[in-house]
Amino acid sequence: MLRALSWGGIPIDSPESIAGSCGSATVAISKGERWSIVALLFTGAVINYFDRGTISVALPLIAHDLGFGAELKGVLLSAFFWSYTVMQVPMGLALDRFNIRWLYAAMFLIWSFAQGLTGLATGLGILIIFRMLLGIGESVYMPGGIKVVSMLFAPAERGSATGLFHCGSFAGLSIGAPLTALLIHHYGWRHMFLMVGLLGLLWLAPWLMTFPSSLSHNDAKHRINPSDRRHGVLGIGFNHNLAGICLGAFTSGYYWYLLVTWLPDYLMTARHLPLLTAGIYASLPYFIFTVSEPLGGWLADKLIRCGYNETVVRKSIVSIASLFGLLLIPATRVGSASIAIWLIAGATLVGFSWANMWVFPQGCAPEDQVGAWTGLANLVANLAGVVAPLATGFLIARTSSYAPGFTLGALILVAGAFSYWFVLGEIKPPASTPGRI
Repeated sequence: MLRALSWGGIPIDSPESIAGSCGSATVAISKGERWSIVALLFTGAVINYFDRGTISVALPLIAHDLGFGAELKGVLLSAFFWSYTVMQVPMGLALDRFNIRWLYAAMFLIWSFAQGLTGLATGLGILIIFRMLLGIGESVYMPGGIKVVSMLFAPAERGSATGLFHCGSFAGLSIGAPLTALLIHHYGWRHMFLMVGLLGLLWLAPWLMTFPSSLSHNDAKHRINPSDRRHGVLGIGFNHNLAGICLGAFTSGYYWYLLVTWLPDYLMTARHLPLLTAGIYASLPYFIFTVSEPLGGWLADKLIRCGYNETVVRKSIVSIASLFGLLLIPATRVGSASIAIWLIAGATLVGFSWANMWVFPQGCAPEDQVGAWTGLANLVANLAGVVAPLATGFLIARTSSYAPGFTLGALILVAGAFSYWFVLGEIKPPASTPGRI
C-alpha cells in the first residue's frame, strides 16, 4: 500500500507523482518529470559556473595583454558580483510572482550572450561591463533552483534534490578549469569566451520543452499587496531564522568565492604551475565539491526519514563539515606543491554541508516567499563574493603572500557554520503573514 504524504496542504498520493504548488492551483508532475527538471537545473548550474569561472583561468593572460596588476585583477574578479548581488532580492521576488519557465530562459539568454561578448573586450572597462551583464543574467540561478525544488519536493527529499542541482556549480568548475585552459591553449582567451558563451545556448531547447509553464503561475492569494508591506524595504522585516541563514550564507560565500576567484592564480603564481597543469589541479577541489554536496544532502535526508530531528541533523552536518576548511591554512605554508594541492582538496570536503545550508530557506521561509528568502541569502553570500577577491588581492599586494588571505577565509567559514546553532532556530516556516518576509 502506498503511503500518503503531504506538506503545505498538498497531498502526495503516490511516490510516482506529485502536485506542484502554485497558489491554490496544482499541476500533476510525475516523479520522472520532477527529476528531469532537477537534471536541467543541474546542467544549467554547470553552464553557469563554467561561464563565470572562465575569467579566473584566463586572468593571467588577460592581465598580461591588457596590462594590469594584482589590485586591478581583484577589481575585475569582483565586478561580476556587483550586479549579481544587487539582483538577488529583485530576482527572488520576481520568481515568487512570475512565470519561472520564461524568466529563467530570458536570464539564461542574457548571461550566454554576455559570456560570448567578453571575448571582444579591448580594455578593463569593457570587461567590467560584460562581467556585470553576466551577473544580471546569472542572478536567476540560485533563487530559481531553490524555488523550484521547494515546489516539487517534500522536506525529507529536499536535501538530495538541492544537493544534486546545486553540485552542478562545482561540476561546472571541475570540468571548466581544465577545459577552459585547453581552449585558451589552442584558440586564445578571446575565442574561448566566444565559443563557451554561444554553445551554452543549446540548453534552452530542452528547458522550454520540459518545464511545464503551468507550474509557474502563482495564485493571486500569494501575490504581495503593497498595502500589506509593513516592515522594511520591499516588505522584508526581521526574522531570526532569516538572519541566521544570511550570516551563514555570507561566511560560506566568502570561503567559496575565495577559492573560485583566486585558486587558479595561486597555483600559477605562487606554486609556479604551467597553465594546463594549473587548470587540471584547480579542477580537483571542484570535483570533490561535486561529489560531496549531494552525498551530504542524501545523508541528511536518510537520517531524517529514519526519525532523527531535521534541525539537529542538518546543523550537525554543516558544522562538522566546515572543520575541513581549516586545511586551507597549512596548504599555503607547506613547501611541496603536491602536498598543498591535496590539502586544498581536503579543504573542499566542506561541500558535505552545502546542500543542507540551502535547505534552510526552503524549510524556514513561508511557502510563497522561498524565492525572496533565497534571493536575500544569496545576496548576502555574494556580498562576500565582492569582499573576498578584493580583500585577498589587497592582502597579497601588501604581504606578497597568499597565506593571510586563505587563512582568513578558513576562519570565517568555521565561525559562520557554528553560528547556526545560536542564531537559526527550528527548520519550520513562521506563521505566514501576507506581504512580510
